[in-house]
Amino acid sequence: MSGKKGIQEMLESRGITAGDTVEVKIEDERSIRGILMPHHEFSADDVIIVKLPNGYNVGIVPEGIDSVRLISKAERKDESKKMRIVEGPGKDRDRKEADEKLPRISIVSTGGTIASYVDYRTGAVKPAISPDELARSVPELLSMARLKTEVLYSILSENMRPEIWTHLAERVADHLNEGSVGCIIPHGTDTMGFSAAALSFALDNLTGPVVLVGSQRSSDRPSSDSIINLLAAARVCVDSDLGEVVVLMHERTDDSDCAIHRGTRVRKCHSSRRDAFKSINEPPLGRVSNGAITLREGYEKRRHGKVTARAKFDENVVMIQFYPGMSISRFEKSVEDATGIVIAGTGLGHVHQEAIPTIRRLTEKGIPVCITTQCIWGTTDLKVYSTGRDMLLAGAIPLGDMLTETAYVKLSWVLGHESRYDKVRELMLSNLRHEFSDRRFLT
Repeated sequence: MSGKKGIQEMLESRGITAGDTVEVKIEDERSIRGILMPHHEFSADDVIIVKLPNGYNVGIVPEGIDSVRLISKAERKDESKKMRIVEGPGKDRDRKEADEKLPRISIVSTGGTIASYVDYRTGAVKPAISPDELARSVPELLSMARLKTEVLYSILSENMRPEIWTHLAERVADHLNEGSVGCIIPHGTDTMGFSAAALSFALDNLTGPVVLVGSQRSSDRPSSDSIINLLAAARVCVDSDLGEVVVLMHERTDDSDCAIHRGTRVRKCHSSRRDAFKSINEPPLGRVSNGAITLREGYEKRRHGKVTARAKFDENVVMIQFYPGMSISRFEKSVEDATGIVIAGTGLGHVHQEAIPTIRRLTEKGIPVCITTQCIWGTTDLKVYSTGRDMLLAGAIPLGDMLTETAYVKLSWVLGHESRYDKVRELMLSNLRHEFSDRRFLT
């Protein structure tokens, strides 16, 4: 058997389509059994893709295939039928009727695979958009709350932009003001910390928690963390008095606990582990363990009244990591036309001595130059060494133990609302959303 045409003809002759369970026999007398997957833009046309019972996919080139046998056809569900839920033995009633006394939570999606499910008509992972689709993905949600869903964007998180933060903050405020007790934001994990910080600064007088939640493993994998994270996020919305923007993800690699991280103090510290997110320079704000929520002292509680969104961001702020060998000309070119600058300095927050005159020229022009540390843990301190003291004299603004990403977002937000240099400096040094420590934690 060879080529795309040969594979298609063979499958069609046997009435095999994507989503069917098949057995593929290969040359060395082995057989592979699983669900036939559809082709996508990154898969070769002449390869059969089969999803194994363990959740992983295997691609088989046609030259190695002896035969393909149909085991069973995929179940074809009638999507027009109304989903019903069962509450105890013999109790079957419409979801709408069952929902009337439950609190309402909003799910405002930006993208990611957190609420996806496997559509067995095609074998593909499909984003869950409607409440019925969410219920199919995580039916336990229906026993906790009524769901109001909105797909605001469907993007990869590396494509997030400040203008999207603005739109997202405004829609979250609308949902809370319309009566939702909390808002869940499914979000890609790569830039989740940036978005959490942006919403933290943009939203005032929160009447419920705003929970950004993601998944490190897609929902069609046996090791997926999506369902546990989503259920824990819903639990925080329904059962806590939290009134902050937070990130909720696995606390460990097992499925025992989910950590609740403050939106201005969280960072993705691993590219793929399920416990990738950590609270930096402070403990997690709380955790969800077996459905029970614990929150540590000092969290912000739900407020009453109207949620407001002050969500303008200046898109001309620059974030730079200073490194050995960075030429002054390259540094100056990087900050050209910037309205504000965040420099992640070495150690306690230092830059090369030759860069200090440039910092002075910038600050004298009314352009704020803020300093953080490249280290994940710890704080800036520009009073220890001569370089740091010279930076202070040049007008650099040290931001303590504020995360570089949070500093970038905060400066963008501050400059979106204030242009007076002295006021900008004052706001950057003010602890508005617990973004830096008034006291140090041993972590």
